[in-house]
Amino acid sequence: MNIKPLSDRVLIEPLEEKEGKSKGGVYLPDTANKERPEQGKIVAVGPGRLDDDGKRVPMNVKVGDIVLFTKYGPNEIKVDEKEYLIAKEEDILAILE
Repeated sequence: MNIKPLSDRVLIEPLEEKEGKSKGGVYLPDTANKERPEQGKIVAVGPGRLDDDGKRVPMNVKVGDIVLFTKYGPNEIKVDEKEYLIAKEEDILAILE
């Protein structure tokens, strides 16, 4: 299935932490860290929002960018048994380089 976000929305593939160890060096079971991720990879980008004059405002992110986003801003969706997030551009806090 092909998903094309509308307006200033982006489709994000969440990136899970693969590390099974806490910052203090304690190993954690898989069930210990089930919080929603806050990093992801942009897989689709909408055309941008319209300003008050009806002109399209280009997006600041592009497909392939790794981003930080607000924890509870994006909406979860499931497509072909894979989980994604749809967020507005304003929910994206930073691009990781």
